[in-house]
Amino acid sequence: MPLMFSAQTLRCPATGAPLSRVGSELVTEDGSRRYPVVGGVPILIAEERSLFRPADFAAPAAPSRPSLARRIARLLPRDSANAGTAGLVARLRELLPANPRILVVGGGTLGAGMGPLLDDEATQVTETDVWIGPRTMLVCDGHDLPFADASFDAVVCQAVLEHVLDPARVVAEMRRVLVPDGLLYVEVPFMQQVHEGAHDFTRFTYVGLRSLLREFDEVAAAPVCGPAMALAWSVRYLATTVFGRAGRLITLLTFWLPRLDRFLIDRPGAMDAASGIGVLGRRREQPLDDAAVVAAYRGLNASPSRW
Repeated sequence: MPLMFSAQTLRCPATGAPLSRVGSELVTEDGSRRYPVVGGVPILIAEERSLFRPADFAAPAAPSRPSLARRIARLLPRDSANAGTAGLVARLRELLPANPRILVVGGGTLGAGMGPLLDDEATQVTETDVWIGPRTMLVCDGHDLPFADASFDAVVCQAVLEHVLDPARVVAEMRRVLVPDGLLYVEVPFMQQVHEGAHDFTRFTYVGLRSLLREFDEVAAAPVCGPAMALAWSVRYLATTVFGRAGRLITLLTFWLPRLDRFLIDRPGAMDAASGIGVLGRRREQPLDDAAVVAAYRGLNASPSRW
């Protein structure tokens, strides 16, 4: 799986100027902007435009021993299951050209259901994140992607847009780096509690996500994490509210709930009650108007009343 970024595709995240390698740095031609390369990973963050600082990556962080609570939590069964991701990813793979260039925004670790796409030897994948994870090839802020226009055939952004301050700006950047007919795959949470603490900003209904992606034609959309997972998370967060960290033990009783979503994910009400939603879109030249965005709604209330 070759690296996609190169001297031809990399750009300064602040100015958009081309970059070249000088020693252990990437530098603009006039020398005004310099970015470190740490352990082979470029750190392309414009400090004045981001919450993150290049200095935070000056040296690889020393491994720390997880707390006892975290070690116990890792032994507990997971109450998450991406029941709808596989179908959308399969559709994306069908539409890709040969040897596609794929950018992952938020790819420090492998996302749920992404293995068949990102580990395919026929793909040229660039995995980026704001931390150096086991799969991070380049550190950058999604608000200022350090790539030339039209550098990629597809962009994958899974469980990221809820963690950015300006989702519209990130979507605009992903659209910019796509080829004119390029594909965008996005997953976002809907009925989920806060995760990642202070770096959790936003939730999206399906229509809200469709509005955000109005500069893309919809190819496919579906709940990716269903209403049963939403229930499991609600029970877990209730238990931790009452009992603190010990409340996580409730997953011993509720871990099976998200497995029900494979039977619920295609029901009309699932989009209204989903834990998370996915959309596969194709870049369009003109944005959808408001009426088209609202008309896209497909939840339970789009059907004749069942009461």
